[in-house]
Amino acid sequence: MKYNEIPHLSHPQHKLKFDYIELPFKCDGCKEAGIGSRYKCSICDYDLHTHCAIPSPSITHPFYTKCSFQFLLRPPGDAARFCNACEKDITGFLYHCRSCGFDLHPCCAKLPTVLDDGEMKLYLYRKVSASCDRCGRKGRSWSYRSKCKKYNLHVACVKEMLVESWHELYYGRGNGRKLETRIPSIKGTLQAHHHRSKGKVKKCCEMAGLAMQFVVSAVLGDPTALIAGVVGSLMSRS
Repeated sequence: MKYNEIPHLSHPQHKLKFDYIELPFKCDGCKEAGIGSRYKCSICDYDLHTHCAIPSPSITHPFYTKCSFQFLLRPPGDAARFCNACEKDITGFLYHCRSCGFDLHPCCAKLPTVLDDGEMKLYLYRKVSASCDRCGRKGRSWSYRSKCKKYNLHVACVKEMLVESWHELYYGRGNGRKLETRIPSIKGTLQAHHHRSKGKVKKCCEMAGLAMQFVVSAVLGDPTALIAGVVGSLMSRS
């Protein structure tokens, strides 16, 4: 077996090879979107996030100190299940706590507690009291909040933006070349929220847009500085 190839229980017929792509793809494991690093079967067009391809058999999480999450290929039972991090449905691979019943998408389970590019730091919280810069609401899902506490983004809102923008990727069968890859900006939302001078609003939007890039990168399963740049190229400038 080559060093960059792995076997996987979900795809026993072929090995999966490490690959890198600067366009969004749908993970055939967790059924969520991804970008950047992945493991792929080119013969079957089968893709997995790195977190889904090389999962930890069990994990703990600082938000759920009494839980032990086990990696599963499919949700347990027949009832619909949702991710406790992003509030989205779980239809594929997951981490599940048998004692508490909590569930996490693999990429949500591995969200970094701190995103730091040297200029901006964003911290992951289970709940924040401040309103989200995307939806304007408080509470809801896990959130990333800047160190200065000016920028807040729900993980759920970022997921909703991706579903809205990449609907064909999530639900369609169209080929990737026709896929709309743009991500809507939150500039308009922020301008509606802030009553400041134009210069301050512009700066605020720029910083919030940078924060959005980091969070999108993390949610898509590859929160590296390089991917932040790739995601930035996909962000709408309008």
